[in-house]
Amino acid sequence: MSNVHIVLQGKGGVGKSLAASMLAQYLTKRGESPLCIDTDPINATLAGFQSLNVSKVELLENGDINPRKFDAMMEMIAGSKESVVIDSGASSYSALSSYMFDNGAPDVIADLGHKLILHTIIVGGQSLIDTLQGFASVAEAFPDPAAIVVWLNPYHGPVEAEGKSFEQLKAYRELKDRVAAIVTLPDLKKETFGADVRDMLAARKTFEETLADGDIALMQRHRLGRVRDAVFAELDKAKVV
Repeated sequence: MSNVHIVLQGKGGVGKSLAASMLAQYLTKRGESPLCIDTDPINATLAGFQSLNVSKVELLENGDINPRKFDAMMEMIAGSKESVVIDSGASSYSALSSYMFDNGAPDVIADLGHKLILHTIIVGGQSLIDTLQGFASVAEAFPDPAAIVVWLNPYHGPVEAEGKSFEQLKAYRELKDRVAAIVTLPDLKKETFGADVRDMLAARKTFEETLADGDIALMQRHRLGRVRDAVFAELDKAKVV
């Protein structure tokens, strides 16, 4: 049984494509050849990673899901013997969630023998409340047996409120039975580690491509290797395969 991973979050600019690309790279590192799909109609970041062989599927048309495009994507999922990683856009989040729920897509995925895993991002700082609401809406739109993996991204500040960690917040405590795992991204110093990851993402390069690039400075490659190892260790603990 393979897994269908969908990265969902109604708030833009929180690291969805970063999470999707890291997940795809992690699966590749483990010897898989994941089917990667980018459905973001505005910022198709994942589709820019040539080495990940990403298929771009433009699901949204005039603000609604195009049924034929969605059906074609489901056929791609049905035909895949490997794990699937789908990066969805913030602009299509509500429409995609509603369409999948209304058409019983999670049931179809289960009937295919796949496990559906929803990945949602929670960030610190000003977008904390918005991303917590996005987390709650994912849980509502995709009931059991769909699993939820929460990614905590502290790049814009600690993922906490009034001195309470994510696990202490009401939003998590009310939905913790739905959360299969929590992946905590490293707290990257913006001037070094953060800049390195940002540049790598902007270049649409994987960790392995960047680490193998002799034109990249030695310390930059060293820092990126540490980030990769930290994220992959988190995914090992999350047991997403």
